Amino acid sequence: METQNEMKPYVIGLDLGGTNSVFGIVDSRGDIKVTTAIKTQAYDNVDDYVKAAVEALHIIIDQVGGIEKIKAMGIGAPNGNYYNGTIEFAPNLKWGHDGVVPLAKMFSEALGIPVALTNDANAAAIGEMTYGVARGMKNFIMITLGTGVGSGIVVNGQLVYGCDGFAGELGHSIVRVDGRLCGCGRKGCLETYCSATGVARTAREFLSNRDDDSLLRELNPDDITSLDVAIAAGKGDKLAKEIFDYTGEILGEACANFATFSSPEAFIFFGGLTKAGDLLMKPIIDSYNAHILNIYKNKAKFLVSGLNGSSAAVLGASAVGWDI
Repeated sequence: METQNEMKPYVIGLDLGGTNSVFGIVDSRGDIKVTTAIKTQAYDNVDDYVKAAVEALHIIIDQVGGIEKIKAMGIGAPNGNYYNGTIEFAPNLKWGHDGVVPLAKMFSEALGIPVALTNDANAAAIGEMTYGVARGMKNFIMITLGTGVGSGIVVNGQLVYGCDGFAGELGHSIVRVDGRLCGCGRKGCLETYCSATGVARTAREFLSNRDDDSLLRELNPDDITSLDVAIAAGKGDKLAKEIFDYTGEILGEACANFATFSSPEAFIFFGGLTKAGDLLMKPIIDSYNAHILNIYKNKAKFLVSGLNGSSAAVLGASAVGWDI
């Protein structure tokens, strides 16, 4: 007699980012069989977003033998509530920042399969723990550096969800009193400095407040991205390198604070900004070592995700689907 996993050998994983939504159909070994993607922000309301997502999904679902082969769907999303299957007041989603969106229910009704949802950084942490550099680790903090800054906190081998499903919003730790205005409505949050968009904000500030030469002055300030800063720094641009030093200083200091509540074995960094490599990692580690409490010195490793692109988040989201 066939088991359910043999009859329904796949789950769908959705990495719902502020910029892109990446879907993967995953088997029980963690092999992503087929993927597709849509632009998250191309839709003004959630109904249009779900409709476009389901249309894109049907194409790849057919490629693996149809919906009868799919056991469930798991979603990793900003401000995702694992307990309720909702996205709640997500500052980086234009169709999700003003209230509660029952996204798991919407996808379940549209596809006819069970759907579970968790925070995007939690999904990345689960993916890393199952398939990546965190295999075998019981205590680590995953930090995602993308449009915003997210985190997944694993203690004693379990993700920390808290009383309401929202534990692990380290990107909204206030790191500078009365600092930059954040999409959440408060000032000085970590993500306003250390996300990809935060790096671009720092670049505009530096260019505006200083007069030293820089390759970045050849670009329209409003169009500068973190990638532009990394390319310039890679070419030896002094101002661009200082932007990464400034970003790493703040992030390393924040990690030194985070160590005090869970004493992690590792900090694992994931997301587009990690492509800057040592330009970012070295100042993070130097700052962490300068600010860390003595009892935690030389204990935590600083690692970059070993999973390519959004694989960690897609795989993590799919793992949530297997658990339904």
